[in-house]
Amino acid sequence: MSAAAATLSLDHSEWRPAVNPWIIALTVTLATFMEVLDTSIANVALPHIAGSLSAGTDESTWVLTSYLVSNAIVLPMSGWLSSIFGRKRFYMSCVAVFTISSFLCGFAPNLGMLIVFRILQGAGGGGLQPSEQAILADTFAPAKRGMAFAVYGMAVVLAPAIGPTIGGYITDNFSWRWIFYINVPVGILSLALTYRLIQDPPFLKQQKKPSGGIDYFGLGLLAVGLGALQILLDKGQRDDWFQSNFITTLSVIAAVGLIAVVFWELHHKNPIIDLRLFKNRSFAVGNGMMFMLGVALYGTTVLLPQFVQTLMGYTAQEAGLALMPGGFTVMLFMPLVGFLLSKRADARYLVAGGLFVLSLSLFNMTRFDLQIDFYTAVMARVYQAAALAFLFVPINTLVFASLPREKNNAASGLINLSRNMGGSVGISFVETMLDRRSQVHQNDLSKNLTAGNVAFQRMIHGATQALQAHGSAPALAKEQAYGLLAANIGRQALVLSYVDTFRVLAFVILCLVPIVFIIKKPSAAGGPIPVH
Repeated sequence: MSAAAATLSLDHSEWRPAVNPWIIALTVTLATFMEVLDTSIANVALPHIAGSLSAGTDESTWVLTSYLVSNAIVLPMSGWLSSIFGRKRFYMSCVAVFTISSFLCGFAPNLGMLIVFRILQGAGGGGLQPSEQAILADTFAPAKRGMAFAVYGMAVVLAPAIGPTIGGYITDNFSWRWIFYINVPVGILSLALTYRLIQDPPFLKQQKKPSGGIDYFGLGLLAVGLGALQILLDKGQRDDWFQSNFITTLSVIAAVGLIAVVFWELHHKNPIIDLRLFKNRSFAVGNGMMFMLGVALYGTTVLLPQFVQTLMGYTAQEAGLALMPGGFTVMLFMPLVGFLLSKRADARYLVAGGLFVLSLSLFNMTRFDLQIDFYTAVMARVYQAAALAFLFVPINTLVFASLPREKNNAASGLINLSRNMGGSVGISFVETMLDRRSQVHQNDLSKNLTAGNVAFQRMIHGATQALQAHGSAPALAKEQAYGLLAANIGRQALVLSYVDTFRVLAFVILCLVPIVFIIKKPSAAGGPIPVH
């Protein structure tokens, strides 16, 4: 072994940061929590934003879409950008861009400028999660990574759960602009702490920067492919999918761009994204699991608040309160998962158990009806959150245990992209499923409501008499009776569509349980990291 190789090996195994690793974990988690929170906090403020900036509801949704698009493009590139600029410098640049653009979002005088600033904010935020994950993987020894990822996981899973509640409170009591302004002091604090406490490990400093210039063609293909895909997923259901020429065109662009970027990057000397990592079986399956975690996490985070608001009459703040105990459940269980991993528990069994419990929690939601109370809604989310806690940390542990440390930057970008794209697919899927299944159930419930149906006629007659007793004229009362019946059928059909969606998600998650064991059993915690 050469002297240089021996030095690099020593750096890999013995380097430790100058300050307490847990202080570093809290420092980098601060900015990540802020960024993940911002993906959901703006959702409830859209009507206020539209009204304040004289924009239509459909136009205002670009406030969300623009952020998601730029975020998705930067995520897989974060490893490459870290190698170009240095990880600490890149991370601080992302925090600075996110903080400045947050202030500009709050200051935006019109919708067009707000969308531009949200694009910048998404670009800055896209580098935060992968950089934090890579920093944690390098800062902590393999035996302690489980606990470190638990801290990171609490931020990533808790933020989407409490985002709507915080966003609703700020919007109702102050102004929608403050959902962006609150990022500024947090960002400044994060920058100061990062500058003082974080350092790049020696092996990163010794790595050669990619030569041969920037792969502009690969960068363009990646931006176009992922951008088109994200817009497609975000707008597809609203535009009735392939009935829209816009969505069809985006589908073609996304398919061509993403297929082309795969071929291009695999044959390029210095690729922007390291797709060769997927040759590692554990990494490939782990990314698939993280994708499905995104589907379940974000899909159900949309379903439960919509159910209680649309069908139960909850306010946005009450719906957020129904989700909040689930966030605290995650905070309770994730340290336990980290402790189990530190005691050399097989992460594969934790993932399999988490998937099984998650499936059971979704099957439990298939019992929802119009009579459920607040406690039932809260506990349904709590059961689900307990399962999610046993997925996020072990999946990350399995993925990073199978890779050499110099691949941590590239790997963290791809695994975060998998989770975020899974979230976009999950939200798009549940919204489409609800719409289509609601139409089916409405047709099924209505087909027997004919003039020859005695029970139907009795129902209309009874409702008409009740309305007349409350002062309605006979002709108007009958029209109102038909309207009430139609509304009731619509509500029942929507309940059944929610049940169908929960059931499909439950079956899909259950089918993933045996696939977990395709992942190689990780070496004993605290042992050397296998290099492939």
